[in-house]
Amino acid sequence: MQWETVIGLEIHAQLLTNSKIFSAASTAFGAAPNTQACLVDLGYPGVLPVLNKEAVRMAVKFGLAVGAGIAPRSVFARKNYFYPDLPKGYQISQYELPVVSKGSVEIELEDGSSRRIGITRAHLEEDAGKSLHEGFEGISGIDLNRAGTPLLEIVSEPDMRSAKEAVAYMKKIHSLVRYLEICDGNLQEGSFRCDANVSIRRKGEHKFGTRTELKNINSFHFVEKAILYEVQRQIDVIEGGGKVVQETRLYDSKKNETRPMRSKEEANDYRYFPDPDLLPLEIAESFVSEVRKTLPELPDGKKQRFMRAYGLSAYDAALLTASRELADYYEMLVQAVGGEAKLCANWVMGELSAALNQNNQDIVQSPVTAVMLAGLLKRILDGTLSGKLAKEVFEALWAGEGEADAVIEKKGLKQITDSSAIGKIIDEIMTANPRQLSDYRAGKDKLFAFFVGQVMKATQGKANPQQVNELLKKKLGAYS
Repeated sequence: MQWETVIGLEIHAQLLTNSKIFSAASTAFGAAPNTQACLVDLGYPGVLPVLNKEAVRMAVKFGLAVGAGIAPRSVFARKNYFYPDLPKGYQISQYELPVVSKGSVEIELEDGSSRRIGITRAHLEEDAGKSLHEGFEGISGIDLNRAGTPLLEIVSEPDMRSAKEAVAYMKKIHSLVRYLEICDGNLQEGSFRCDANVSIRRKGEHKFGTRTELKNINSFHFVEKAILYEVQRQIDVIEGGGKVVQETRLYDSKKNETRPMRSKEEANDYRYFPDPDLLPLEIAESFVSEVRKTLPELPDGKKQRFMRAYGLSAYDAALLTASRELADYYEMLVQAVGGEAKLCANWVMGELSAALNQNNQDIVQSPVTAVMLAGLLKRILDGTLSGKLAKEVFEALWAGEGEADAVIEKKGLKQITDSSAIGKIIDEIMTANPRQLSDYRAGKDKLFAFFVGQVMKATQGKANPQQVNELLKKKLGAYS
C-alpha cells in the first residue's frame, strides 16, 4: 500500500522584546525561578494587561516578510484551560482574527527543487510557565518566569509531504526570524520550537487522514526523527486494522518514539471568547508603512544577489546566506581581500565552518575575524603560503596566536618558491632513491607521488606544490 504523508507545523517564536507582552516584567533568560513574574503574569485580581507595542511591530514585520496580509483590526481572546503553570486559568492568544494571515515561503530541497509552503496565520500570544521535575521528589516545581513572554505562533498550511520538507520549512522560518531580528532562534533555550501535525492518506486521495500533534520539539534533527516515527506508527496502525486516534503525543528522543499525552482538543474545548480586559488591536496603514521601511534584505533576495555579484553557485549562495551574520562575515571578507569571491567562499564554508562546528560556536563567536582571515588569504594569493601551510596558519589564528603575518614569521612557514632551491632538493632525492627512479622511468607512473612526498617532506611542506610538480616532471623524464 502506498501512503502519502501530510504535515503542517505550528512554530512558536519567542519575540526579542525586553519586557513581556502584557506586563513590564523582564524576558531575560536564566534568572532564578519566579523572580521575573509580576502580579500581571501571576493573574492577581484587579490587575490589567497592557499590550507591548514592540511585539506588535515584530509580528507585522514578519507578516510583511512572508507577503501576508496585516489585519487592520485583530482581537485578543482567552483560551481557557487548566494547567499548573497557567496561573490565570487561561492564556491570552488570538483566535478568529489574527494579526497576520495568508502568506508563504519558498523552501529548497536536497535534490535542488523548491516548493512553496503556505502560511495560514501568525498570531500573538503569551507563553505559559514551566513545570520542573528534576530535583523534586514526589512533587513538581513551577517556574513562572516564562509566563507572559511574547510569542508569535506561525501556523503553516498542511503543505508538506515529507519529514525533510518539514525540516527545510522549519529552517527557513528559523533563518527568517533571525534575519528580521525578532527572535534569537535559540532552540536549546526553547525560544524557537514547534508542534508538528502529522497524518497519512492513501496516495490519490484528497481527504485528509486523522492527525496527531507532536508537541514542543526544539531540534531540527528531532523534528525529522519524530515525524518519521509517527508516520510509520500510523501506517502500522491502519494496516493492522486499527484507526488512528486524534491526540497530542510527546516525542521521546532517547527512545525515539512518540507516546500519548492527551486527547487532541478542538477549538470549542478551549471556550475562546474575546478578552474583556483588552481592546481590539487596530493597526494603521501608516504603522505598517513605517515597519516596511525597516525590513532588511531577506534571505532569498540576498542569495540571488550573491549569485549575481559574486558568481557563486545556488548551493554556495544558500549556505552563505543561511544566517544574516554569516552573510555579513562573508561580504566583509571579500571586501578585505579585495575580491576572490570563490576563494573566500571556500574558506568560510570549509575551514572556518568546520572549526565553528567542532567547537559548537556560531559565526559571531568566531575568534578569527573576517579581517584576520583576509590577511591569511592574501598570503595564499601572493604565493607566500601553500594550501597546506595556510591551514596550519589558520589553526594558529584560531588558537589566538596573532595575525597571519606574525604567525608566518614566528613559525617560519613561508612557502619556498625558489625554483633553483627546489630543483637542488629534487636532485638530491633522485640520487638517494635510484631504484624508485629506475622503476618510474621503466613505466611505474604511480611512483611520481612518492617523489612529490619526499620533496614535501624534505622542505617540511613549504615547497610550492605547483613548482614541485612541474620540476619533477622535467627532471624525472630526463635520462642521465
